[in-house]
Amino acid sequence: MLGLKMMRSDQIKKGIERAPHRSLLKALGLTDSDISKPFIGVANSYNSIVPGHLHLRDIAESVMNGVIAAGATPFEFNTIGVCDGLAMGHEGMRYSLPSRELIADSVEVMVQAHRLDGLVMISNCDKITPGMLMASARLDIPAIMVTGGAMKSGIFKGKKVGVSHVFEGMGKVFAGKMTSQELNNLEDVACPGCGSCNGMFTANTMACLTEALGMSLPYCASALAQSASKMRIAKNTGNKIVELVNKNLKPSQILSSASFENAIAVDMALGGSTNSVLHLSSIAKEVGLSLPLSDFDKISRLVPHLCSMVPSGPYDIEDLDNAGGIPALMSELSPLLSLDGKTVSGFSVRENIKKARILDSNVIRSLDNPVHKAGGIAILTGNLAPGGAVVKTIAVSKNMFKHKGPARVFDSEQDSVLAMKNQEIQVGDVIVIRYEGPKGGPGMPEMLVPTATISGMGLSESVALITDGRFSGATRGPCIGHVEPEAANGGVIAIVKNGDIIAIDIPNRSLNVELTREEIDKRLQNWKPKPPRITKGYLSRYSPIRIE
Repeated sequence: MLGLKMMRSDQIKKGIERAPHRSLLKALGLTDSDISKPFIGVANSYNSIVPGHLHLRDIAESVMNGVIAAGATPFEFNTIGVCDGLAMGHEGMRYSLPSRELIADSVEVMVQAHRLDGLVMISNCDKITPGMLMASARLDIPAIMVTGGAMKSGIFKGKKVGVSHVFEGMGKVFAGKMTSQELNNLEDVACPGCGSCNGMFTANTMACLTEALGMSLPYCASALAQSASKMRIAKNTGNKIVELVNKNLKPSQILSSASFENAIAVDMALGGSTNSVLHLSSIAKEVGLSLPLSDFDKISRLVPHLCSMVPSGPYDIEDLDNAGGIPALMSELSPLLSLDGKTVSGFSVRENIKKARILDSNVIRSLDNPVHKAGGIAILTGNLAPGGAVVKTIAVSKNMFKHKGPARVFDSEQDSVLAMKNQEIQVGDVIVIRYEGPKGGPGMPEMLVPTATISGMGLSESVALITDGRFSGATRGPCIGHVEPEAANGGVIAIVKNGDIIAIDIPNRSLNVELTREEIDKRLQNWKPKPPRITKGYLSRYSPIRIE
């Protein structure tokens, strides 16, 4: 029975010596009955500047109603959240990935300081979901995630659009393929309401992978932000966390090697964001597991791409939800998944997907009729990236699976965009953007502006881009990121010169600059590190270290 067993929260409410603590709790308006119940933290990333978070107050209210109905006492607290779209293309993007650690740390601090018994995490957008999952794995108390859901697509000239189309519209204007007025008309309708952006970008990729990991309730990932189903899932989550506290079911019992392999398989089938490589690896690290890059490549070769999602295909998150959501996709993938693992629903993966059905075979295709025979992400290695590099294969035209061309080298994202705007990039070029990695950036900023500009200018079939930084989930085209070692650490990417020939071979997983070993060693001997861009404030602490 709830309340009879020893709870973490008893440390701040039981016994004579805790009378001062109880008096502070009573200042909140709590009764003795409220104080006697399990304490549930509700970590909410609500703010009023991020479209994906604007509705999270309503979700939190539904969660807390569910907690109260199940016989526990909820306490809401907040953490930060960066909108990558608003941060894109300027110095603000350097803060996005490092914010993940602040989010994880802040949730840990609140839960540990106040001895909460269970945790519901309400998130949306790129770094908040993985940051909260990292915190839940680190804390290892009963925890459930509610991801906030996607916005609806906008409609422009009779076609579905989203923010990625606006980014690409810039390139079209630069290339004379769209007028400034048309771009203005597009921006007016591209984002019609609150929620995460409409495609399989990083926010929605991580929502889907959270469900695949077993850390959110079935159908949570695809339920739209402003939907009754999202509110019902939120209230059920409030009920369920009390059940998990009573059963003492912890993230360490859910986040197994098998659950991470399931998540990677779902990622490959969805053609999700390359940022999943960073985030899944960091979540796994918090539970003492390792996810080497080779695991992603191995699973990519085994799991076909089944869902042709925006930005690489025509279907948005609403289409995925109407087609049966993640349970339907996992049901189709079941021969390739581990099905006996526990989930926050209280049931196994097998039980969660037993009744799931694909309702639209155009959106979720069958294993014997995939969009592509291989999954959505590949890991490339070679003398340019001996530690590996990441590419979203399903976003690359077959014409660019093998490409060889001269390097056009830039030491910052901004310099590359200026060159594109000035029409300086030629057909066949391989754009190299360096000193944008975890240390060199610092903060490993996403680069949607240059990739969208290339696409908008109609160069995705003839120009490749390589960086030690990373890409937005909205990126499409032959864009290779996460090059390791990065330039700031003396990686080979640091000594590439304009005109050097770079050879990309995605089928054979290779990335090389056509230089002799002797020439590479000679250039590296003469290389000198660049001074850090930022020497004070939060980002200065990232300059000497590598973000995992």
